Amino acid sequence: MNRLTGKVGLVSGGLSGIGYAVAERYAAEGAAVVLVDLADPADAKVKDALGRLGAGASYVRVDVRSEEEWQAAERIVRGRHGRLDILVNNAGIDCVGAVESLEMSRWRNIMSVNVDGVFLGTKTFTPLLAEAGKKTRYGSSVINISSIMGLVGYTDTSAYNASKGAVRLFTKAIAIEFATKRTPIRANSIHPGFVQTPLLHTGMQRWVDQGVFKSTQEIVDRIAVATPNGRLAEPSEIAGAAYFLASDDSSYVTGSELVVDGGWTAQ
Repeated sequence: MNRLTGKVGLVSGGLSGIGYAVAERYAAEGAAVVLVDLADPADAKVKDALGRLGAGASYVRVDVRSEEEWQAAERIVRGRHGRLDILVNNAGIDCVGAVESLEMSRWRNIMSVNVDGVFLGTKTFTPLLAEAGKKTRYGSSVINISSIMGLVGYTDTSAYNASKGAVRLFTKAIAIEFATKRTPIRANSIHPGFVQTPLLHTGMQRWVDQGVFKSTQEIVDRIAVATPNGRLAEPSEIAGAAYFLASDDSSYVTGSELVVDGGWTAQ
C-alpha cells in the first residue's frame, strides 16, 4: 500500500463508475487525487465522493469538450499541487443506434467527449506531466480509458466503436512522440470489457426502450453467458489495471493496450 505516496493523479469522469474506482484505488495507495466531472462543486455527490476519498482529494468541474475549462483546471492543479504525475482520461459517453438512422449531432457529440476530451486533457497537461516526470525515476503516466469496442466491432455501436478506436491509436501516437523526444511521460490505453457501471446500464436501457430487449437484466445475462469468465467486471477490477499503469511496476510499458475483458476478445 501507499506506493503512490507523493504523486498527484487527475481522473476525468471521476465521480462514478470506473473513474471513481480508479480515484479510490489511487487514494488508497497514497496519491493526492483530483476528480474532474460535470457536477457543480456544491453538489452532494461531490461532497460525498471527496469525503470518502479523504483529505488528499479535490474536485474541479470541467466539461472535457472545452479547451478553456481544461486550461482553467491546469492552473488550479499547478497552483494547488505544483505537479501532476498521473492523468487518467476516463470521461466518456455512449451512443447506441443503427448507422443508417444515427443523427449527425449524436455522432459529433460522442466524438467531442470521447475523443476531443482525451486530446484536450493530454494536450493541456503534457507540460506539467513532463515537469513531474523529470523528477521521478520512470516519468509520469497518461492512461486513456478506451474499450474492447476500440478493438472489435459490435452491433448498433458504430459511433462508440469509432471513438474508442481513435483513443487507442491516439495513445500509441503520443507514446511514440513522448518516447522519441525523450519526454518523460509514458502513455497507455486500457480496454475494459463489459463493466457494471451507470454508463453501461444507460446504454442497455436504450436498447430496452427501443424494444430490442425486455429488460436490462436480460442483456446482462446474455453478456455474462457470452463472456468466457461468465460475468461482467466490477469497476475495481479496471482500477487495478489503472494502478499498474500509474505505478513503477509499469516502468517499461508505453504505447500498449491493456485488455481487461474476461476473455471476450480472445474468442
